[in-house]
Amino acid sequence: MDWILYLKAVILGVVEGLTEFLPVSSTGHLIVAGSLLDYTGAEADTFYIAIQAGAIFAVCWHYRRRLIDICLGLFSEKVQQRLAANTVIAFLPAAVIGVLVAKYIKAWLFNPVSVAAALVIGGVIILIVERYQDKKSYRPRVASMDDMSWRDALKVGFLQCLAMIPGTSRSGATIIGGLVIGLSRTAATEFSFFLAIPTIFGATVYELWESRELLTAQSLPTIGVGFVVSFFSALAVVRWLLHYVAKHDFSAFGWYRILFGGVILLTWWTGLVQW
Repeated sequence: MDWILYLKAVILGVVEGLTEFLPVSSTGHLIVAGSLLDYTGAEADTFYIAIQAGAIFAVCWHYRRRLIDICLGLFSEKVQQRLAANTVIAFLPAAVIGVLVAKYIKAWLFNPVSVAAALVIGGVIILIVERYQDKKSYRPRVASMDDMSWRDALKVGFLQCLAMIPGTSRSGATIIGGLVIGLSRTAATEFSFFLAIPTIFGATVYELWESRELLTAQSLPTIGVGFVVSFFSALAVVRWLLHYVAKHDFSAFGWYRILFGGVILLTWWTGLVQW
């Protein structure tokens, strides 16, 4: 039994769970952490994809009552029908564009330097958006995700496509993008969680099918450890973030992205770390 490999799985599971739903890029953090832990290559990429499912199961567990309500009211309650339809509408752009460009992005942009650049740029955007949001005259157009129109959902869906660039952050693109188009912090955050369900599940199934030859009996225990750790750490983050957005903005995440990405770029430029 390779205890070092299991330790890496635990660390990476924590990284995935803690960062999947924060606007800081889970993929970017996994790429950087994997590089530092010397866990890279096709097998590592498959592991990263698989443990994302643990994080999304955490969202499903947190919203299990609402998901049950949607299933029960899908043919009778307009509120549940609207949320289900908006989730599907928002999912479609990433589903179509992702299939077309996923291989090219993985080939050219899955490296720490590209991730760091995206982290810094995204951090600057967050600070700019939050500066505008802090104006006393600003009032969100949509207070709850149940009030979103199909046009709002489609806009969020196209914004989510930006997250295909590693380091951008899926939650960052959808939450901050949601604020830009007029959603409240709570509406943008909760809809980002709901949109993650089909998006991450779809991406996980697609990518694992593409990498199915790497899913061996030897790799499954490691994936299982990462999956479980990802689930529990993500569950904690989802609950914490919903409380956080009620009283705080996302500026702290913007500064964190700039600092984290800046350190990576600085160490790369000076040659201190061979990323």
